[in-house]
Amino acid sequence: MNPGPSRSTFIRAGLIGVIGAVCVAAIPPDAFAQTATFRNPILRGGYPDPSITRVGDDYYIVNSTFEYFPGLPVHHSTDLVNWELAGYGIQDPDFYRDAVNLVDVQSNGGIHAPSIRWHDGLFYIITTNVYNPGAGQPTRMVNFIITAEDVAGPWSEPYVIEGAPGIDPDIFFDDDGRVWYVGNHGPPDPEFAGQGEIWLQELDPENWQLIGERHFLWRGACDGTWAEGPHIYKRDGRYYLLIAEGGTSYNHAVMIAVSDEITGPYISNDRNPILTSRNLSYSNWVHSTGHADLVELADGRWYMVALGKRNDEQGDSNMGRESHLVPVAWEREPFDWKEVKYEWPVVAPDTGRVERFTPLPFEGALQHRNDAFTDDFDSGTLDLQWNFRRVPMPGIYSLDERPGYLRLYAHPNVIAERGRAALMGVRQQESDFEYSARMAFSPQQDNVEAGVSLFQKDYNYLNFTVVGRGEENILRLVLMEREQGPSTVEERVLEDYDGEIVFRVISKDSRYVYEYSLDRGASFARFAETDAARLISRGYTGAYLGVYSSGNGTDSGEYADFDWVRYKGYERL
Repeated sequence: MNPGPSRSTFIRAGLIGVIGAVCVAAIPPDAFAQTATFRNPILRGGYPDPSITRVGDDYYIVNSTFEYFPGLPVHHSTDLVNWELAGYGIQDPDFYRDAVNLVDVQSNGGIHAPSIRWHDGLFYIITTNVYNPGAGQPTRMVNFIITAEDVAGPWSEPYVIEGAPGIDPDIFFDDDGRVWYVGNHGPPDPEFAGQGEIWLQELDPENWQLIGERHFLWRGACDGTWAEGPHIYKRDGRYYLLIAEGGTSYNHAVMIAVSDEITGPYISNDRNPILTSRNLSYSNWVHSTGHADLVELADGRWYMVALGKRNDEQGDSNMGRESHLVPVAWEREPFDWKEVKYEWPVVAPDTGRVERFTPLPFEGALQHRNDAFTDDFDSGTLDLQWNFRRVPMPGIYSLDERPGYLRLYAHPNVIAERGRAALMGVRQQESDFEYSARMAFSPQQDNVEAGVSLFQKDYNYLNFTVVGRGEENILRLVLMEREQGPSTVEERVLEDYDGEIVFRVISKDSRYVYEYSLDRGASFARFAETDAARLISRGYTGAYLGVYSSGNGTDSGEYADFDWVRYKGYERL
């Protein structure tokens, strides 16, 4: 059995074409001469809460996706620095509806902090779906497991773990054949709001139910301040418990404890946290580092994957939380007075922090960063990079009605909390970029619109669209912010509009410039400008660049045809 992915889905670079070379990357001239290094983050864009596993010489990472669909993206690598999107754990719109509601899930709900493991020919992903029914009802946290022989799928139906409170579970396969569930919860006697506790219980893999006694392991090194994200590892006969603590912002951290028995007691590392940015300036290039997972290489070396946020825009990032790679060394305590001298992982032993440039894990396996995405919609299926906010409505798009085009129907729905709209996008991977799309659209009714969208939440987006108004076609830019609500930044009548337009958005020098072309990209007119921090992560997810269409409450039956979309990112260093 080959556990690796069955198909190649690298982001297609393509030609930039009409986008034009407007942005210039602020990269030192000697940066690319550092061929013995790789650059963090290794997964750019909204890829938080990374979990990693190794199968032979292959590595796999899974990430949280919250309310986005498809859910649980799995990337594959053979060198830890070049990653390919192989598939999704949740990809069937109807498969998970009963146990895992991603249809009307609230913002920042949905799929939280998965763990991926491989055991005896099967991949396992264990995770939590957080769903709030609304109307004052309690939030439901459904912890479940899915399995597959191939990460590209098909994945099993969810095995719901009944009686498992909390979020961020892990599954651990011990040497004696026993299987353990590790999770977090709020203790029954909390000392303060937000205190967390890590617990453990044996799991019956035949019926996926918890059995035996529940063991309460650890409240962390900071008294359990948002203690979550547990992982257990066994090394030299001892059990190591790794957790996230301190919350998901600037005080985020990674803590570790050790025990001779899996059920405890666990002894905290005196040098905790073993990874954090809380001791660094708020202006450090990356912050909020934490929520990590460890992997042992075939040659006995260890690495850690952890999330972090780049400090690109006003101390934050439009990309949200991304996945970073850090080397790890094990060191034994040097203290003569200690009867037991434990070994502990030392993260980034040379510097103690996530570095932008880090020595390659494998000599000669150079990092090849693809900073472009092009989709000409010539395939019969959507590129794996496309995501929706929640499970898409049936029939909202078509690749068959007009071959070579994405047809996006102007559904009556607009972008709204817990709602679904004709909205889809790919992750923004760099703060500076060029994004463009060519659209054919001739609205026949008032207020029917279509165009491009830069979005992050239902309450945080920028829509750059053509709107029908009587006999006129209006070009409009609308900004939605949670505190202020929607506002029109700019609008004007499109003269000589023949039903085709190329949209272009350029991000440079912390500004977004919005341009359009009515001659198929031969020339562009400047339309509007905003600051680039409008899509700063208002929660757990990063920004997307995509396309949008709506009848704004009218079932018009109209549609827009997109010939292509193109994206090129420029990294700031």
